[in-house]
Amino acid sequence: MNQAIQKSYEEAKALYAKHGIDADAVLEQLSKIKVSVHCWQGDDVRGFLFRDQELTGGISVTGSYPGAARTPDELRADLEKAFAMIPGKHKVNLHAIYADTDEKVDLDQLEPKHFQPWVDWAKEQGLGLDFNPTCFSHEKSSDGLTLSHPDPEIRKFWIEHCKASRKISASFGEQLGQTSVMNVWVPDGFKDVPADRLAPRQRLQESLDEVFAEPIDPKHHLDAVESKLFGIGSEAYVVGSHEFYMGYAIKNNTLLCLDAGHFHPTEVISGKLSSVSMFTKGILLHVSRPMRWDSDHVVVMDDELLDIGRELIRNEMLDTTYIGLDFFDGSINRVAAWVIGTRNTIKALMRAMLEPVETLKQAELEFDFTTRLALTEEFKSYPFGAVWDYYCALHNVPVREEWLAEVKAYEKDVQLKRGQEDTADAVLGAK
Repeated sequence: MNQAIQKSYEEAKALYAKHGIDADAVLEQLSKIKVSVHCWQGDDVRGFLFRDQELTGGISVTGSYPGAARTPDELRADLEKAFAMIPGKHKVNLHAIYADTDEKVDLDQLEPKHFQPWVDWAKEQGLGLDFNPTCFSHEKSSDGLTLSHPDPEIRKFWIEHCKASRKISASFGEQLGQTSVMNVWVPDGFKDVPADRLAPRQRLQESLDEVFAEPIDPKHHLDAVESKLFGIGSEAYVVGSHEFYMGYAIKNNTLLCLDAGHFHPTEVISGKLSSVSMFTKGILLHVSRPMRWDSDHVVVMDDELLDIGRELIRNEMLDTTYIGLDFFDGSINRVAAWVIGTRNTIKALMRAMLEPVETLKQAELEFDFTTRLALTEEFKSYPFGAVWDYYCALHNVPVREEWLAEVKAYEKDVQLKRGQEDTADAVLGAK
C-alpha cells in the first residue's frame, strides 16, 4: 500500500480514537454492507425483451451519451468495470425486461431459466442479485393501469407476471446464497382527478394479495412494495400512494420501499426511516437524487444522503434495511454514473460510522444541545477522506479520482467502439 495513504490513515485513526471511534472496526463493518446496484443505468431502462418498445410508466431518461450497453454481455462487462472501482462485494438489481434468452417470451411466462446467465455470472463475480417485475413499457400497461386495471384479464396478466417474478427472485437467493429482494412498483394512476379513488386501490390490494399468496422461504426471497407521489401521466392520482403501501406493508409483513424521489419536494426519506422501522418488517431504500422531484440524478454527497447514512447507523437499522440505488442519467458515461453514485453511498455510511454517536446521544439526554451541535459541526471536517482512501486501497480499487482515467480508457477502448461497429455494419450492409 502507498505509504502516504497508510500514514494519513494512521493519523486519522488516532484522531477518531480520542472519541472512542475504532476506525479499523468501522471499515470491517463497512465491508459487510452490500449495495444493490441497479442494472438499468447501463442502458437507459431499455432491457432486452422488448428493445423497440417505447419507455412508458412516467419514466424518462434524458441524454444520448455514447456507449450504452446493447446486449446482456455488454451490460455485464460494464458492470464488471464499475465494480472494479467500487470497494466491497455488492449486488446487482435486475428488472424482468433484462432476461437473457433467445426465446420469445412474454412477461407472464418468464421463468428462472431465462435469467440463468445472470446467476452464473453473479456466482463468478461473487455478487448477489435482486429483482423487480417490469410493470411498464408493455402493450398491456398502455392504459396507465396494471394491477389495479378494471379489466380482469389485464389484471390477471400482471398478477401472473409478478408471481413469476417471485419465483425468479427466489431462485436467485437459493442459487447464490444471498437473499434476493423483489420490489413491486406499478405506475397505476390517472392524469386528471378520478371519480373513484377507492375502487382502484381495492383492486390493487386484491391483486397484491394474490401475488404474495404463496409462501417463500425468507432466506431466499423477500417482498417489498413501493409508493409514488405522482408521475408523468398520473399527476392527479397514484393508486399506490405512500399511505396505501405503508398500510399494506405493515398489515402483510412485507418490506416497505422508500424512494428518495417519490415524495413531495419538501419531504425527505431520512426523516421517515426511524418511524417506519418501528412498524414494518424492514425497509428497502432506492437511493437517488431528486433534483426536481423524481428526476433520478446520480447520487452525490449531499445533506440528504448523509442524513440517510446517519439514520441507518445511529438507529442500528442495517440488519433490517436493504440499500439499493435508482437513478438513470444518459447524459454522462454510464459506468462513471454507477461508480460515482455507489462510492458516494458507501462513503456516506462510512462517515456516519465515524461520528461520536453515543457521545451525541448522551449530550442530548442531558439537554446539552451545545455539545451536540458543536461536535456535529466539528466532525464535518474530520479526516474521513483519509479513512476512505485507505479503505479503497485495502480493497484494491482506485483511490480518489484515479478511477476516472480507467473509465475514460474503457470508454475509448470499449464503449465508443459499439457505435462504430453499428456504423460499419450499416455501411457493409449497404454495399
